[in-house]
Amino acid sequence: MAGHDNSNGSTEKSSSGMDDLPTFNPENMQNNMKVILYSRTFMAIIGGVIAGILGLTSLTGFIFYFLVMAMTSVALTAKAKFSIHSYFDSWNRILLDGFFGGLMGDEC
Repeated sequence: MAGHDNSNGSTEKSSSGMDDLPTFNPENMQNNMKVILYSRTFMAIIGGVIAGILGLTSLTGFIFYFLVMAMTSVALTAKAKFSIHSYFDSWNRILLDGFFGGLMGDEC
């Protein structure tokens, strides 16, 4: 995953005396979001196949989906070395983006 870009002097003070916010490279952010989307899509497919093989339907199927997506969120956070703000502008980008979209089936 690509991190934020500090090459623009984001550690210098601005003219108003406030610290500048860290700048993010748009291409890196877009790539990071694609990685999350592809990872969640892949895990939803694998989870659906496993749920089908195990015969999980209704509430147990939903709980299984929730557990698979929670494990995916933890794995993505671990891949980012638990430093989410180095790679994303918000923590819910990695934890929640695509979580419910796969459930509703309207992703992409």
